[in-house]
Amino acid sequence: CPASSCLPFPPPKVRATHPDCSIVLYFHEQEAECLEIIRRESQTPARPGQQGCLTEWDGVSCWSAVPVGQSRAVACPNILHVFKKTEALIWRNCTESGWSFPSPPYYNACEVEAIGSNNDTEAKASYFVTMKVLYTCGYSTSLAALFLAIGIFSCFRKLHCTRNSIHIHFFTSFILRGAAVFIKDAILFSDESINHCTMSTVNCKAAITFFQYSVLANFYWLLVEGMYLQTLLLLTFTSDKRYICWYILIGWGVPMLTVCVWVVTRLQYDNHGCWDDYTSLYWWIIKAPILLAVFVNFLIFLNVTRMLAQKIWSPDISKNYKHQYMRLTKSTLLLIPLFGVHYVVFALFPEHIGVDVRLYFELVLGSYQGFLVALLYCFLNGEVQAEIKRNWGKWQSSMESNVFNLVTQDFAA
Repeated sequence: CPASSCLPFPPPKVRATHPDCSIVLYFHEQEAECLEIIRRESQTPARPGQQGCLTEWDGVSCWSAVPVGQSRAVACPNILHVFKKTEALIWRNCTESGWSFPSPPYYNACEVEAIGSNNDTEAKASYFVTMKVLYTCGYSTSLAALFLAIGIFSCFRKLHCTRNSIHIHFFTSFILRGAAVFIKDAILFSDESINHCTMSTVNCKAAITFFQYSVLANFYWLLVEGMYLQTLLLLTFTSDKRYICWYILIGWGVPMLTVCVWVVTRLQYDNHGCWDDYTSLYWWIIKAPILLAVFVNFLIFLNVTRMLAQKIWSPDISKNYKHQYMRLTKSTLLLIPLFGVHYVVFALFPEHIGVDVRLYFELVLGSYQGFLVALLYCFLNGEVQAEIKRNWGKWQSSMESNVFNLVTQDFAA
């Protein structure tokens, strides 16, 4: 029988990437190992006259085969933050009628960590519902702002340049990230009757793969923005279209290559569950490139800040250029928190530490990053504002001219 249904006590919830999955996955792994032993024993012919109890999985522990009249002892399950450490042993005797009942029973020998009262459970459920509402509002706001920003950059011909083309790719990566969160929630958590801990469908794996790709692309387009900002300063604000192909290759190509390697590795060596277990060592295939992008971005922004400071205080620079440099300095300092500083901090700690804070930064605050980027690069951009005002003035003049023509025609008639 399944491990979750054979437990002599209800499985407690623990803190992990998915708080309710750790204990379920632990027992599934133990059960799989025990069933493999049972399969090998069934293929080995028994010796004549030899009687005993065969290896058995009781839903909690694996009892190895022993002859009749002998006993076997096992320790309590070793699950961090679920069972308290104890030296107590559970015994079973092998009789002529089979295995005896565990003595002492699991619920007496294995003491469970305090998991809180019903009020605590209800409070946590309410907390996660609130979190979902907050990040849903955040991603919805960001998506609306990003689509509007892309429309503005695309509609006005004077805004067509390498810089704004990179911004559009950057906005698109945020759109993909927001869409990936909604798709993942819809597939993994839309039906409460489905156990997402053991879900292993093609749809859920595809959703997680798309989510990982969008996250990687988002970080690497952040890297491209930093690289382009440094290029602007080195080329004295002269954009070079020759670099755009390399930027696209870095922003979309590197994440695609990384995700392909990760997918092949998971299919070959770790193809279980829905691939959303961040405790797997193969998670570093995704994590390491992100940390590399964040680290390079940090170095770029240190260099950009140094270059801007030199240009601002240089007596050879005109006031007009100094104003442009000051504007870039402000944008740079505002964008530093967006370049994954919190990701580096959390990467230094195990996944089960600081889950609430991690969720708040990655889901709630992270959901509004797209809106903030659209605000900085588009809505507060003086060039964009001037172009909108100019076209708005032309439209008003055109409307007034049309009205005047209509009035004149009526008067002449």
